[in-house]
Amino acid sequence: MRDTFVTSATALLADDPRTAMVLADISAAAFEPARRRHPDRVINVGIREQLMVGVAGGLALTGMRPFLHSYAPFLVDRAYEQIKLDLGHQDVGAVLVSVGGSYDGSAEGYTHQSPGDVQLLDTLDGWTVHVPGHPDEVPALLRAAAGHDDRVYVRLSEQHNNRAYPIEPALTVVRRGTDGAPVVLAVGPMLDPVLAAAADMDVTVAVTTTPRPLDAAGLRSLVGRDVVMVEPYLAGTSSARVSAALAGLPHRALHLGVGRAEQRAYGTPADHARLHGLDPAGLRRSISGFLSGVI
Repeated sequence: MRDTFVTSATALLADDPRTAMVLADISAAAFEPARRRHPDRVINVGIREQLMVGVAGGLALTGMRPFLHSYAPFLVDRAYEQIKLDLGHQDVGAVLVSVGGSYDGSAEGYTHQSPGDVQLLDTLDGWTVHVPGHPDEVPALLRAAAGHDDRVYVRLSEQHNNRAYPIEPALTVVRRGTDGAPVVLAVGPMLDPVLAAAADMDVTVAVTTTPRPLDAAGLRSLVGRDVVMVEPYLAGTSSARVSAALAGLPHRALHLGVGRAEQRAYGTPADHARLHGLDPAGLRRSISGFLSGVI
């Protein structure tokens, strides 16, 4: 996904003179050819993530469409105050593109992990969040984000599904169960683990690459009695959205995602998925337990 982002963003810089790329050293080498071609629109501020957001806010005030890029903990966690003020308070837009969310950066330790990035942005108004599940979904999401002035977060991941799915509609049914069957809604790259976990279950499986805004009407049209939300960031991040979408409908909900307890072993992303119960075996235990009334 990161390579696809660099290629797609480089093409946007060439095609649209309104776009700009603001970096804080991360991926600066990958964007060096674009910087040489567009020295006034590819800006590396060094290891100063707060400044990166401030520069983007200034560019947006002049009518530019800035893209910002770094690891999620540096882009969102570290620069949260500037996102709140320099973008939100000034009511200007930008496109934040992250890598290393949740535990993708497990080998670098907790400094490079951000399971709470989407939940942080949920405290602010007006953010669209895209979580692609395959590299081929990234170019269309970036092109769409470049075409307006809203605030957008694109969360790239090392984990991805075996195939791409349409980014429209916002919620796509991948496998249909019987009428009234429980619904399992996977966000982006969680789809393949969900499909493996629920291979022999009578459930409807759907996927979204745009959890914000959540497709409330689409989810409401699918849900019978039970819904399971599986997200690649903090468990329960979308609980309020799901509850609001299903207001007035009798239902039970299970929210699966990254746990709040820090897993201090470095390990691999696959190790962390297992520890958080987000591998197929862990998801199967949680979903089957929920549907059988055990949890």
